[in-house]
Order: sequence, then structure tokens, then C-alpha cells
Amino acid sequence: MDNMRLEDLIEAGKLTARIKKDAEKLAIVGERIFDIAETIEMTIEKEGAMPAFPANVSVNELAAHYTPCNDDLSEIPEDAIVKLDFGLIKGQAITDTSITVDLSGKHDNIMSASKEALENAIKTIKPGIPVDDVSKVIFETIKKHGCKPISNLMGHKIEWMNLHAGVEVPNIPAHEMYEFQVGDVFAIEPFVTTKEGAGYIKETDHVEIYSLFLPGNIRLRQSRKMLEYIIEHYKTMPFCERWLFKEFKSKLMLNSGLKEMLKARVLMAYPVLAEAKGEPIAQFEETIVVTEDGCIPITKG
Repeated sequence: MDNMRLEDLIEAGKLTARIKKDAEKLAIVGERIFDIAETIEMTIEKEGAMPAFPANVSVNELAAHYTPCNDDLSEIPEDAIVKLDFGLIKGQAITDTSITVDLSGKHDNIMSASKEALENAIKTIKPGIPVDDVSKVIFETIKKHGCKPISNLMGHKIEWMNLHAGVEVPNIPAHEMYEFQVGDVFAIEPFVTTKEGAGYIKETDHVEIYSLFLPGNIRLRQSRKMLEYIIEHYKTMPFCERWLFKEFKSKLMLNSGLKEMLKARVLMAYPVLAEAKGEPIAQFEETIVVTEDGCIPITKG
């Protein structure tokens, strides 16, 4: 559990579950993606917590990392399948969860495959079980539905102020022999696409999410000011341009500062990820805590 406290994890999980239930109602045709993301994040803050990363609203073939920019006018289209992915920091705890909303009613297969793969993975996890055993369960469940897992997206261990803490839970067997231990915190997230899909994602050119990579010397005064703000407010956690705009109010300043910090490898970028053949993706995700008897899906509610 690193230095996260079980009591805080349970409370943060309950709050995350409540917000997730309300967030599901936001995914409606014609709703601005900007408004959905902002509503989720503002709700987290009103509850006395902080977003662990920018709320992702990924539509159709987009799998992850789509968060709107400040002037994003895009709306949820008709017949969309929408992934809402968010997390929060409360006390000494971090959560990460997601839900998929199928507005078309045409994607029951991938929806069911992701849900069942997640449920079966949670039932499998207990101390001493290798990660690869869980990956096999996820893979076999998805294949049973005649669907494809996304092979290059995976669950991950969570530690304090570190969303991706080194151990991954692939959606296909990958010989990951780490054994779950009491107190481990993991995000389990089966990504599923259709049998016609490529079964893997590719990076797009669209980037809105960043995180601090390696503090270093940068030349421009406004970039240094921005870096100081990032270190103070986000530390090692992901953030987005939309958040910075609320402080700095200048698109030109933001663009030049982010460009300089990326070039100096001070920041890491998270491009939007899309299914390689453009097929729709479903994703359900829970944060779990490993116990002596199994695991607790703290964000399930």
C-alpha cells in the first residue's frame, strides 16, 4: 500500500464510486465534452478531493487521454460509445476508475466482454497470484465473447503520487510474474474492441495531457514561472493545458512554455490513443486493494 492508508483508500473509493454514478448521466448526445470533463473535476473538488489526472472523455475509437482543451467545442455525437475515465486524490489515497456508456445500443458485445473480464480479474486476484494468471483470465474472457483485447493498454500498480508504479497488468498473457501482495493497490482495466479491430492502439498527434518528467533548466521566464506552478500544484501527477489556462490566461504563453519544456524533456506528453483500425473500444476500470483473502474493488460502490 506504499504510504497510502487503507481507511483513506476505502473512503476515496466510496467517493469515486458516487461521482462515477453521476458522471454516467453526463454522457448524452449533444453534450459538450468540455462541460463533461469540467463537471467531473469540479464535483471532485467540491467533495474536498483533487483530480488525480484530467478527466478523460474518449469517444468511439479513442481509447484514452482525450481531455478537452479550453476552447474545445466538440460534442458527444449520435450513436457514440463514450469512455469516462477519472481518478481522485483524497487524504493519503489515489483512485482511478472508468465506465463506458453506449448511446447506440449496438455495442453490447464489447461492453459485456470488458465488464465480465474485469469481474473475473477481481475474483482471481489474491496474495501470491502472478499477474500473468490475471492477464490470462482477462484474455480468455474477452475471447469467449468473440472480441479482441487491446494488447498494448494495461492495468497498473498505484503508489502514492505515482499512478503507474512500475508493475502492469496486461490484457493478454505477457509473462508478467510479479505476485500480488497484501496491501497492493492496482487499477484493473480491460480494454476491448471488436473482432474486426486491430487489437492494439496507436498514438495520435493530439496531446493535451502532460506530467513532470525531469526538472531542469529552461530559458524563457514565462516557462520557468509555469514550471514552478506545475511543481507546486501537480508534482508528478498528470495535468492538462486547460488547467494551466485558468492560471495563465494566455494560449500563446502556454503553447510556447509547453513546447520549450517538452523539448528540454522537463515534461512528458500523453498523446490521445486510438484503435489502430478505427474500431470502437469499451473500457471498465476499478481500483482494487489486495487483502489477505482476495481483493476489494474500492471504486465499485
